[in-house]
Amino acid sequence: MSVTEIPNLGLPVFEPGSVWLVGAGPGDPGLLTLHALNALRQADVVVYDALVGKGVLELARVDAEREFAGKRGGKPSPKQPDISRRLIELAREGKRVLRLKGGDPFVFGRGGEECLALAEAGVPFRVVPGITAGIGGLAYAGIPVTHRESGEAVTFATGHSTTGEVPDALDWAALARGTHVLVLYMALKHIGTIAQKLMDGGRGADEPVAVVNNATLPEQTVLVTTLGRAAEDVAASGIEPPALIVVGPVVNLHAVLGGR
Repeated sequence: MSVTEIPNLGLPVFEPGSVWLVGAGPGDPGLLTLHALNALRQADVVVYDALVGKGVLELARVDAEREFAGKRGGKPSPKQPDISRRLIELAREGKRVLRLKGGDPFVFGRGGEECLALAEAGVPFRVVPGITAGIGGLAYAGIPVTHRESGEAVTFATGHSTTGEVPDALDWAALARGTHVLVLYMALKHIGTIAQKLMDGGRGADEPVAVVNNATLPEQTVLVTTLGRAAEDVAASGIEPPALIVVGPVVNLHAVLGGR
């Protein structure tokens, strides 16, 4: 399919010398928005993250350049200022620069930092939201983030600070008390510490927990456990990132809804 074969829905033209920050969703290419597909069909260069799937990249123009700019915990990764400078450099070369980010650019995706850098450099940009893994990934696992009887409030939090440790700025006791459902990004490494903090804050050891690995992809797996057993069960399972962790009674719906 070429750009001209996309139905005329008033989709914007990707102007040379500009940057689009686009959410690629949690992995399944079918979850891309039309704006994301429109961007992939027009971009001269795609600067993509580690969590952008191969199936999504294959939708880009055949002749588009592809540059990897992924960050993975505990592994050598490009520094954020370097990524922002590269986006500016490519745009100033007159290219249509697609910054393709897993999930949504503004949900633990550091899209705000990149937008600020582009704005300060005077580079035109557009933000295209994507389906964040904490919603779309859990839906594929058969776990609604809200449910009338067991999930009247939801909180999204990161389990991984810029230093690689459990975020000290988060009031874990308040999180334990203040929300029915807690969705944690980048928390697998610290699941034992986080589980203990939540139990110290008042959550029971039998509180349901699900770990969703490779959300929305064919190789997706779901581990159901409890706060008290989470660290032990995760270690025994051998699960590695990327993974989402959800805490709360909505996890029990997985057994009925079953996911994919």
